[in-house]
Amino acid sequence: MFKEAQRLEEARKDIDALRKYLDILKIQPLNISGLCKASELHCMIGSRQPQKSNKLEYFKTARRYAEAALRVNPNFSEANFVMSMAIGRMALLLSGHDKIKAVYDIKKYAEIAIRNDPSNFKAYHILGKWHYEVSSLNAFERMGARVFYGGLPSASFAESIKYYEKSRSINPDFALNYLEVAKAYHKNNQDNKAIEVLKKLQTVPVKNADDPRIKSEGTKMLKELVD
Repeated sequence: MFKEAQRLEEARKDIDALRKYLDILKIQPLNISGLCKASELHCMIGSRQPQKSNKLEYFKTARRYAEAALRVNPNFSEANFVMSMAIGRMALLLSGHDKIKAVYDIKKYAEIAIRNDPSNFKAYHILGKWHYEVSSLNAFERMGARVFYGGLPSASFAESIKYYEKSRSINPDFALNYLEVAKAYHKNNQDNKAIEVLKKLQTVPVKNADDPRIKSEGTKMLKELVD
């Protein structure tokens, strides 16, 4: 059943793959790999929903599966990664105090994921995204962080680039990472590097259902930077 679920993912049939992973969990509710995949796919499918409320429901479900995986093994790298991913996706829809609280949790779980598996390229990507988003917080959100938490952890676009590039060194076929590191290079006033990365993105093979959109967005960004 797991091989069939993986085959469906490779065929970019995420909804069918998710159903298969959920079937596995009906038989083995504590199957940690099944719990992690259910969480990850809820995040991915949720991101494609047009309505904010639907996105949030998918992300909340993703978090529940991540929490279940962490109860099975709190040191399992992938379980910590999907928890940081679920919280991160939710944070993009939140504001104020809720968003600031998420800032601390995202980083914590991503760092635990890397500590337990230094080859977890997706966790490095999460840290790259974390530095990018924290560096992009507005003045109101920064003020809220000072009031409730005494300030924000240190973050920069340069650190974002460092973590994205670490992810790329481990898995050079991760399309989303190219697009995100290009955005970080652009924010860091390194458009030549952004252009270089976006050109490389066009040669990366399509691995999942989001990759065609990611490559298209990369093409659009490349055109804007070149023009």
